[in-house]
Amino acid sequence: MQGTVDPVLLKKIEALRKSLHYHNYRYYVLDDPEISDAEYDRMMQELIQLETSYPELSSPDSPSVRVGAPPLDKFETAVHSLPMLSLDNAFGNSDVLDFDRRIKRFLNTGENIIYTAEPKMDGVAVEIIYKNGKLVLATTRGDGIRGEVITSNIKTIRSVPLVLREEKNEKIPSLLEIRGEVFISLDGFKRLNRDRLAGNLMPFANPRNAAAGSLRQLDSKVTAKRPLEIFFYGVGNLTDVEVPSHWDLLCLLKEMGFRINPLIRPKITIEEVLDFYKELSEKRNQLDYDIDGMVIKVDDLSMQKRLGATSRSPRWAIAYKFEALQETTRVLNIEVQVGRTGTLTPVAHLAPVIVGGVTVSRATLHNEDEIERKDVRIGDSVLVQRAGDVIPEVVKVIESKRTGKEKKFTMPHRCPVCNSGVVRLEGEAATRCINTNCPAQIKEGIKHFASKGGFDIDGLGDKLVSQLVDKGLLVSYADIFHLSMEAIESMERMGAKSAENLLLAIEKSKKISFEKFLYAIGIRYVGEHVAGILANEFQTLDRLMQASREDIEAVEGLGPVVAESIVRFFQQKENRDTIDRILDSGVKIISKGPRKSGKLRGKIFVLTGTLETMTRSEAKEMIESSGGKVSTTVSRNTDYVVAGGLPGSKLDRAKNLNIEIIDEAALKRMLSSGQ
Repeated sequence: MQGTVDPVLLKKIEALRKSLHYHNYRYYVLDDPEISDAEYDRMMQELIQLETSYPELSSPDSPSVRVGAPPLDKFETAVHSLPMLSLDNAFGNSDVLDFDRRIKRFLNTGENIIYTAEPKMDGVAVEIIYKNGKLVLATTRGDGIRGEVITSNIKTIRSVPLVLREEKNEKIPSLLEIRGEVFISLDGFKRLNRDRLAGNLMPFANPRNAAAGSLRQLDSKVTAKRPLEIFFYGVGNLTDVEVPSHWDLLCLLKEMGFRINPLIRPKITIEEVLDFYKELSEKRNQLDYDIDGMVIKVDDLSMQKRLGATSRSPRWAIAYKFEALQETTRVLNIEVQVGRTGTLTPVAHLAPVIVGGVTVSRATLHNEDEIERKDVRIGDSVLVQRAGDVIPEVVKVIESKRTGKEKKFTMPHRCPVCNSGVVRLEGEAATRCINTNCPAQIKEGIKHFASKGGFDIDGLGDKLVSQLVDKGLLVSYADIFHLSMEAIESMERMGAKSAENLLLAIEKSKKISFEKFLYAIGIRYVGEHVAGILANEFQTLDRLMQASREDIEAVEGLGPVVAESIVRFFQQKENRDTIDRILDSGVKIISKGPRKSGKLRGKIFVLTGTLETMTRSEAKEMIESSGGKVSTTVSRNTDYVVAGGLPGSKLDRAKNLNIEIIDEAALKRMLSSGQ
């Protein structure tokens, strides 16, 4: 288009950009969208079409740049105006207390120092520069002095504001050098590797490597397809704005549109720092992203300035590291275990190594395809990792350490426990033993039945189950309720007291919730989550047993594979007979009852911010189990807004609508008292 720009067209484009910036902020920063994904996509496509038709109206801060820019020939570099220093490390409480003493000695004070503690993201540090509210440059940390320019790639991350928010904030700085950590969530990492395998590409070894590789793509269109996220944690240079503390700075950054980690614990003493470290280390494996420690910062910015920095690290901050969750060891042997569904799982026996404070001597190899893909051989040096209580896994082989003496593994053609034939069905990765009377399947099924997620029978451990099955006293899990004192006493290391305690535990287990019962009986694909969905929907065992595939598939969160498995399970006479024997032995299934009959019947709640003693999911479950409903948006129909730490815009909307705002303690009182 030549000549004067049509003002109506220009106004339309600017309105689309402003609206998309706003909805990006609500979705990626506040986690509180106001429009559907489809409506957002339609607006984005309209903007892209207009900018394509009228290229002279394109803008470097348009939301359309998130799809990527033309490929670069190479990365340029840029110098950080203030060095991006590394942090000194602490590996124990004594190191942290020494850090606190050094701070006090340097400042010549005996007063308590106030700190802010943050999860230490295991990602890639970047610096993003805004001038007059617009993103103009982004760089990697590099060597701390100079980093690679990755502006086009950073713009593809939807939680990075392209322009700073002016709403309710008149303090847009003329210069802001903000620093953050780019990462990929664990769920996003799984999806990314699944897609790479489907495209015959090598999977990434871990989320951090995936994030680093994604940021260093010369073609930002590739970066745009990667599930990159970011949390911001501080600044370099900042003009026109003054705040007294690090926490106040983070709150200001959030107002400007930046995503701040909700787990940050502000303004705490050194003793509270140590308590938070313990709490964070326990939460570590529940998070959907990797953290490798905690960063402790002096909160007072004037103190930070007085403390200054050494040539490599600031004196006012330290990283308290978690114990490593990855280590290198050697594969001594590969053996096959048989699970409760007959699945043959190859397991690597390893030279013992400490991973995350736990001695690891075994790691799962999942299945035959996984062994072939990673080319794991007996004798290989490998990288292993563990997360929570999940059995460790082999991440990759260190091929450079091969000697030529390593032996390839082949999956057996017969079950290693019962010597029956094994099959691998078309479309499945698992090889299975087809003998339903296989002792290994019986043992694993009974262990599952008695586990904490099921009947929770204290004292019925792995060794005792193996003995009872081997002696023929347990043929199915229904036999548990018919064990005699004499039979239990006859087992190795089982005296009269132990036998009596086990029988009491079995009797106690006879009252069980419907969802735990469904989990315990071992229907394929029915884990604790699916069992909860089924229990809430069908309420009783009879209703579920009579349900059709269509009935089950119609339940939100369930699909045809799960529905087929459930119906097939209850159609088998042997399974129904086993359930009848369980119920005849005095087991009573307790149903939750209809959701809307609880204390909070008809009340609508909205949750915002971080709760202290429970997750949002736990709060949601407690509210719903008491008859209440949890909504994601605040409206005039909302009864209560539960506000935790770092609440979002939902709190402002609740105030504007005069909706009652309560804290976590008030919610707990309502749940316990029924008010």
